[in-house]
Amino acid sequence: MRLLKKSLATAVATLALVASGAFTAAPASAAGYNGACGAGYGVVNAAQVPNNLGTVFLTYNNSNGYNCAVTIRNNPGPSVRMDVWLRRAGDPPSLQQDMGVYISYAGPVYVYGRGSCMQWGGSIDGNEVNPISLPCN
Repeated sequence: MRLLKKSLATAVATLALVASGAFTAAPASAAGYNGACGAGYGVVNAAQVPNNLGTVFLTYNNSNGYNCAVTIRNNPGPSVRMDVWLRRAGDPPSLQQDMGVYISYAGPVYVYGRGSCMQWGGSIDGNEVNPISLPCN
């Protein structure tokens, strides 16, 4: 009986948090994002790296107008070649890229993107996400 009361109390407390808005679920595309871009950045899109090796995430910070991209491995292990890149569409000088040999993730890289369309991509161990373009911020 004591366990039932405790479970019921936990369920009621959880429902109260959800109803109050204090707890919000992350978008499905945000699953696996590690917060590498910093405070204020939310996932706006994600692309799976072939062979289920990881995900390239595109994030945006509405308060400062910057986009950020990061490539994250699903199963960190021995170091492998990884990269991530980001640029304003049609603006090659804005390209920011991080490439190297990493254990868990490449990036973050940042580009000012308010009012701009972004192109982004990345790779893990030779498995590349094709360049992706998004609608303008």
